[in-house]
Amino acid sequence: MTRDDLSELLAEQTQACGPAREALLSGGTFGVWSGLVPTNQLFRTYRTRIRIAQKRGRATLGLTETVGLLERTEDELLRIGWIDTTDRAWAFTLFLNAKATTVLACAGVALSLHEMS
Repeated sequence: MTRDDLSELLAEQTQACGPAREALLSGGTFGVWSGLVPTNQLFRTYRTRIRIAQKRGRATLGLTETVGLLERTEDELLRIGWIDTTDRAWAFTLFLNAKATTVLACAGVALSLHEMS
């Protein structure tokens, strides 16, 4: 998947999608894994990540919203993508359909203890 392809898939699915798209278009690193993961596994993993981020005082974008979307999604297999900002301050996780033609949700976690600008 190219940078342009991925940027076209990022709309307003969650509040993190806009900043993720900006990070991508600003030269951030990105990728999409080829494997598929069941949504129920992703739901449990990312529900735990909310607690970890809160405990560590990390700012998040769209993480709670994404977990809600994963919880409501039936037993689908999803592909996971990522975008890191050029300054490595934020990491975004993307949840795409199995064919990687649609972004269902996007979540961001600050890698440093600063707020998103």
